[in-house]
Amino acid sequence: MIIERRIVAHLKEMLNKFPVVSLTGPRQSGKTTILRDSFKDYKYFNLERIDIREMVSVDPVGFLKKAGSKVIFDEAQNLPDLFSYIQVVSDEKRMNGQYILSGSQSFLLNSHISQSLAGRVSVNVLLPLDTGELDVIGDFDPAQLILSGFYPRIYDQHINPSDFYPSYLQTYIERDIRTLRSVENLQTFSRFLSLCAGRTGQILNLSSLANDTGISVNTAKAWLSLLESGYIIYLLQPYYRNFNKRIIKSPKLYFYDTGIVSSLLRIEDPEMLSNHYLNGALFENLVISEIVKSQVHRGKRPSVWYWRESNGLEIDCIVGKGGNRIDALEIKAGQTFNSDYLKNLKSFPGGSVDQQIKKTVVYRGGESTVAGEIEVLSWTDFTHKLIRDL
Repeated sequence: MIIERRIVAHLKEMLNKFPVVSLTGPRQSGKTTILRDSFKDYKYFNLERIDIREMVSVDPVGFLKKAGSKVIFDEAQNLPDLFSYIQVVSDEKRMNGQYILSGSQSFLLNSHISQSLAGRVSVNVLLPLDTGELDVIGDFDPAQLILSGFYPRIYDQHINPSDFYPSYLQTYIERDIRTLRSVENLQTFSRFLSLCAGRTGQILNLSSLANDTGISVNTAKAWLSLLESGYIIYLLQPYYRNFNKRIIKSPKLYFYDTGIVSSLLRIEDPEMLSNHYLNGALFENLVISEIVKSQVHRGKRPSVWYWRESNGLEIDCIVGKGGNRIDALEIKAGQTFNSDYLKNLKSFPGGSVDQQIKKTVVYRGGESTVAGEIEVLSWTDFTHKLIRDL
């Protein structure tokens, strides 16, 4: 089954503007597949293979000149010395679209890029599938999506999420985390990751998270950075522009993929999900992660925040639309519309005089409507709007 990935069009555009294009993202998000399928005129080298690494490292300059002007280096972080030679050769040729660099260990790949290729490379991220890309398969119930997540192999190979995610997480921890000196106890790190899952949708309390894990606050900060750079968790920052209110300044914790959270929480079926204390937070996570993926796969930096005043007034999601326009979203897991869903949006303060604020409720029900100035969107209509507008 072939699923067209939206980022391909953006990558092709960037190859016309930069000598080097990089593609990072979590393991199994589909990077190798789209590079081999969508850029067949490029020679492909996988630097996870020891024999290929040795072949390149013996004479990097000679190898690059012989390889020509269209080359893909997959898992490029495995040969850090190569980046300096790519800089030299690409500067000599003065051509766009010479190299594509890809890697799953994003923290290492981006570090090497910033050291050697700054200003010469377009940096891009491929996350798991978004609902727009899954639309070709058919409509999915949000509960099913929360449990299944969005990793392509689940849909391509029809793998049960309960079989996929435990192995995926074990591979991530043992292959990516084990290589980092800052993580000495993988069992403690696994506990830390599970505790993060239990805080999905909550304002981050570093001290509480560190204490419950049995680590220092500085270690908790370092481990959160690893999870962020590995595209496992997403810290949603507070929105504070143009509003003269006392607001909460700590981020909220979400995961890029709800299937990972469900696995960590051992939620295996819709009934368990509906009775879980994080049911609402997981639907919230689903909506926010879809907005983030939709923006990232178009080559944009995510413009997504949340709003919470010190008096408790909260808006789940603020989406920047360019200029002075924002969308304010309330996200509700209920399947029946309730007028209480409108309360926070009605109290949401205005910004500057020229700021345009569109207010929307997204809920799991099947009917969309308009309540005064507030649009009420069903899950299905929200996903269609996401495909079209965001």
